[in-house]
Amino acid sequence: MKDRVLKIVSQVLNVPIELLNEESSPDTVASWDSLKHMNLILALEEEFGIQFRDEQIVEILKVGLIIEAVKEFTAA
Repeated sequence: MKDRVLKIVSQVLNVPIELLNEESSPDTVASWDSLKHMNLILALEEEFGIQFRDEQIVEILKVGLIIEAVKEFTAA
């Protein structure tokens, strides 16, 4: 599941997957702006068949936090 998340982040942000890790965030990835963040959220929701709550969307600004949020949905 972590690999699927990293693949989506890589594709949406147009960053080589090798450059991403759980600490990657808008502060460390130049192409990660607010529009790309929303595209990322939509891609994750589609891939995993989930829907993030509004408060989650503004909080999950690190790859590690995104992975944890997806795990919460897929564990249920």
